[in-house]
Amino acid sequence: MLRPLYAGVVSPRVLFSPVAGPCEVYSGSPPVRLSLTASVARIESSAALQAAAFMKHLPYLCRGEVVRGFGRGSKELGIPTANFSEETVENFPSDIPTGIYYGWASVANGDVHKMVLSIGWNPYYKNVKKSVETHIIHSFKEDFYGEDLSIIILGYIRPERNFDSLSALIAAIHGDIEEAKKKLDLPEHQKYKDDNFFSHARRQNS
Repeated sequence: MLRPLYAGVVSPRVLFSPVAGPCEVYSGSPPVRLSLTASVARIESSAALQAAAFMKHLPYLCRGEVVRGFGRGSKELGIPTANFSEETVENFPSDIPTGIYYGWASVANGDVHKMVLSIGWNPYYKNVKKSVETHIIHSFKEDFYGEDLSIIILGYIRPERNFDSLSALIAAIHGDIEEAKKKLDLPEHQKYKDDNFFSHARRQNS
């Protein structure tokens, strides 16, 4: 599979496509939430098909600054997330479906850890702006706002969806985390933990 080389002449805050180079600005609109179960099922089925088509372009590599988000991850969910800036989110490719993904992540020049990633509008909270939030499967002693977060997106778990309760949302996220752990133990995903993309970040910050 063709994949990009990370070069200093290109902004480190731009997402790269293995086939198209620097990504396009996202120009989509938030999905319409319908109450009918059948309609929701069709929407999720469509999202899954889009994701399957998108999978052939993985992995995607991204580096961007961590900014303060809504503060819900730690306080309400007990699942802290790192938010990319609006600038970084706007530079995600236009054809990437919203939903939950998995991959690897590293903060500044630190170790590489498993992660799950949410791309979209978080229907439960009815966000107005699209966000990209990364939950790194590791316990950090301190916040790392202002640091660069490097991620490699390797796979898709499910479309984003609304939930009837906060507890249902939390349960789904924990399910996503367990799914990510299993997927990232596979040899075809393990090799990306040592990818040169992370090594480059360490050299930049050393």
